[in-house]
Amino acid sequence: MTDQTLTVRFFARLREELGTEQLTLPAEKNQTAGDLLAVLASRGGPWAQLQGNQPVMIAINQAMAKPAAAVKAGDEVAFFPPVTGG
Repeated sequence: MTDQTLTVRFFARLREELGTEQLTLPAEKNQTAGDLLAVLASRGGPWAQLQGNQPVMIAINQAMAKPAAAVKAGDEVAFFPPVTGG
């Protein structure tokens, strides 16, 4: 049987605020990165920020992706705050 999970990683302030660097979650059929964000945000508390006013950047297997991008078993999905200049 193949691994039916996703690796979800958090970077920068998200890692600090969520108190975790990495999660392993079950992969769902026809799931998108946006669906995954919604599931995580539904945990409430600091997780709600994943769908808040601050945009979250997404990478799937180390390539930048949009919320509509499909995720599948074995993928690594990373979420991080946008880089700001200043």
